[in-house]
Amino acid sequence: MLIQTFEQSEHGWFWSISDAGEILYISENVAQLIGTTAAQLVGQRFADIFVSEADDSGRKNLPLLLTRRAAFDAVTLTTPDGSGKHYWQASGRPQFGRSGEFLGFRGSAIDTTDQRRSARKASRLSDYDALTELPNRRKMEAALDEFLDGAEHHRRACAVMLVDLDRFKQVNDTLGHPAGDALLRQVAGRLVRIVGDKERVFRLGGDEFQIVVQNCPDPKPIETLASDIIHGLSQPYSVNGSRCIIGASIGIAVCPDDGTSRVELIRNADLALYASKSDGRGRSKFFSTDLLASAERKRALEEDLRDALIRNELSLVYQPLVHCQSNRITSVESLMRWDHPTEGPISPAVFIPIAEEAGLVGRLGDWALRKACEDAARWPGTLRVAVNVSPSQFSDGTLPHTILSALATSGLPADRLELEITEGVFLGDTAAAASMFATLKKLGVRLALDDFGTGYSSLGYLRSAPFDKIKIDQTFVREATLPGSRNSAIIAAIVALAEALGMDTTAEGIEYLDQLALIRRLGVSHVQGWVYSKALTSDELMARLEDGKWAIEPNGPAMQRSNRQSMFRKAGVIHGNFYRSGTIRNLSSTGALIDGIDEVPAKSLIIVDLGEGQLSFATVVRAQSGHIGVQFDQPLVDDGAGTLCTRRRISAYSIASLELPKPGDRDRVLRSVAVEDGVIGLGKRLGLVPLADEGVPISVTAAPAPATFRELSREYLRSLAGDEGALAAAEEAMVQHFLPRFGHRPADGLGWKEVSSFIAALDLGNSPGLREEDVKHLRKQAARMWSLAVDLELVDAEEAPEGSERFFGRRSQVYAPVSVEESRQLLIASRNSPNRQLKFIMALLMLTGARTSEILNMRWSDIDLEQATWHITLPNGSGRRQHALNAAALKLVGELPRLGDCPFVLPNLATRKPYQTLTRSWEVVKQRAHLAHLELDDLRDCNFGERDWEEALAPLLV
Repeated sequence: MLIQTFEQSEHGWFWSISDAGEILYISENVAQLIGTTAAQLVGQRFADIFVSEADDSGRKNLPLLLTRRAAFDAVTLTTPDGSGKHYWQASGRPQFGRSGEFLGFRGSAIDTTDQRRSARKASRLSDYDALTELPNRRKMEAALDEFLDGAEHHRRACAVMLVDLDRFKQVNDTLGHPAGDALLRQVAGRLVRIVGDKERVFRLGGDEFQIVVQNCPDPKPIETLASDIIHGLSQPYSVNGSRCIIGASIGIAVCPDDGTSRVELIRNADLALYASKSDGRGRSKFFSTDLLASAERKRALEEDLRDALIRNELSLVYQPLVHCQSNRITSVESLMRWDHPTEGPISPAVFIPIAEEAGLVGRLGDWALRKACEDAARWPGTLRVAVNVSPSQFSDGTLPHTILSALATSGLPADRLELEITEGVFLGDTAAAASMFATLKKLGVRLALDDFGTGYSSLGYLRSAPFDKIKIDQTFVREATLPGSRNSAIIAAIVALAEALGMDTTAEGIEYLDQLALIRRLGVSHVQGWVYSKALTSDELMARLEDGKWAIEPNGPAMQRSNRQSMFRKAGVIHGNFYRSGTIRNLSSTGALIDGIDEVPAKSLIIVDLGEGQLSFATVVRAQSGHIGVQFDQPLVDDGAGTLCTRRRISAYSIASLELPKPGDRDRVLRSVAVEDGVIGLGKRLGLVPLADEGVPISVTAAPAPATFRELSREYLRSLAGDEGALAAAEEAMVQHFLPRFGHRPADGLGWKEVSSFIAALDLGNSPGLREEDVKHLRKQAARMWSLAVDLELVDAEEAPEGSERFFGRRSQVYAPVSVEESRQLLIASRNSPNRQLKFIMALLMLTGARTSEILNMRWSDIDLEQATWHITLPNGSGRRQHALNAAALKLVGELPRLGDCPFVLPNLATRKPYQTLTRSWEVVKQRAHLAHLELDDLRDCNFGERDWEEALAPLLV
């Protein structure tokens, strides 16, 4: 009874075999688990039904154990099919007769399947990231250590690539953390597709990933892989209906040159990553010993800075602030200097960031406050001294006590001390900030708002913060006098704001006389900069004041030129239909000197390619043997990391579709650019418009009708205007799958036959790296592009490629048209949308099969109600096609109201112009209808008849 109860519990079972290893008895419950009965197993060899997991010595090999005729315990058994569905832990005892003859074995087994699965799951959780399902840091450390253990002996090389996402925080801040998690999953998927091996891609945490490349001694493939990763991760993403664009920076360390241990490689890759971000992000950088030397120098400077105060190595200098109209000194700003005992003067731009990272800025700030008060108390007259207060000092509750102590010790009147505070203090607890401001004003000190307009974006704090002065940051002053700059308008607005609030204004960084003249015209009250004076020591300042030299005459260069950065940077120049590679020797916001360019005469209009999608029209202002000087049509801007870049970047898709090489590639003729179109036609296709000398856009002739699959795909992307989610998915599919295969082929019957063969053959078996949804997207987009080719009269609608009708035919079941019930759910969900036009746009998509962009641009003048015809302008502007309206569509259009003086049938009611995007409103509707997989253009293929429309759907529009 005990045995039967145990067997019925299904936790274990019993077995008995003969001396020949044949089953004499086995519990019924285990027989059922392996899909048979106990009666059928009797007589079969036990070792054929079950297999054991042998250890390295083979001691737990089941046939061996049975042959030895010895007792055994804790042997793991499973089925020989390798399915791993069931595991048991078995024990056995040999049986002998009275005469000592061997009779066989008897034993038992316990089911350990659940324990094995739990252990496997726990092991996976410890080794794999739950969000992205990539191997985690622990797994990376183990894998890298295992490889490096034998790397030196076998002379194997490997590379560690640290990937950090750029602008990812913006997605989290604007769309929320769930959107950030969804984006990280997409990033992980792209990385796996690019690298080709999931076990070589690791997620370290946050937005940091690591890739290990094994057995690759040549750095060229590593550099190519890094470029592919940056390019792939920079393509648009669709996250919850929103289009997101991020970037990536990569640091690379190679074994054994950059280290032979895991710690060394990761440290050096991290240093290279930091350098790539400092160089402007969106790029890769290999480790070099200079980076390590720089990091070690930074650490050494931090140690020396901790003792600098004790050794009296720090000092203060003072730069005059001058009244614009009278040229008289009214106050000075204290600036800290560090004279290192071995390295000499260290720039504040170097040691202040080190102090902030090391937590030393509070100590330095308190010393500067006391020292400035002590020096100012010795100066004649009522000259004020300004001292910078860091956000960490401001948030420290001891600041008022420090100020009182400094004033009392020095004897300086409170109204002669001015505290310069940046906008960063408002990012924390606003109530605490307001309380601190009130306390400081009670002390009688003056308050100045420093670096105005460069940090905190809200102006609400100006209503309550009791500032006496606004300091206009030098980033607004810089290049304010250059052509095309908007900085003067910004300065004028700041001055007007300050005057309205009863505050003084100070412009920083004035170095040129034309800047000073502009500042005076704009009404700025005070100026600080080298045009009046460099910083002076306390003794030099006191000597000047004692001599009565309170006024300073401005002196400096007459006019400002853009600051030029010397560099050695590859660039491309497009002139006519020819691409030339050269090297930029120096670069400013307005122009550049490019070496290695011949046969481009002065006054030529060119396109300069700075790489990574940065293209700009420019004019050759001088051309000498081997180099040219160019002036950009649109000034470059600072990217925030000290590097100049164009105001906008051309998408990777557009560059790929026009076959543009990269800077540094060999010179070549651009097959995608006709000679008669030249750079102007190319610029239009890239979205660039050159400026004429008078500042009027140059007229550009229309581009020719699409003739290749590549150009047709560009028209297809244009047709997706209004649905950003579909556009982002299509761009990714084009760059990764279509263009590499069919970019140059003609969009005619022959070309489409090849395309259709590719599409028809797509499945998960022969398309490594593609998911099922990727295949579905590719087929859907190919069918839509076929429809566009028909509209453009590039192919005959009646001659679909042989064998591909199911992909390219209208209402194709291959990409799941929307059913009557789904259409009904969508229209019901749209009735409560704030976008009052959305339900009509959706209805016309369903009834006409036209594209979203065509519906949005539908004009009353294009519709002939009597003939039931809609004359649609082709996407490339080369002509019009006639589209027959069925009875339901005709009735709907006839019932739509007409807005006065508005030519569009369904305009944005706020602007009376076509919608730029419907993404947000459409996203809400499809989520409400529980049809999140649909794109707006999917409504073109609705599977219902006119009777369905009249009875079930049309009433929903009322």
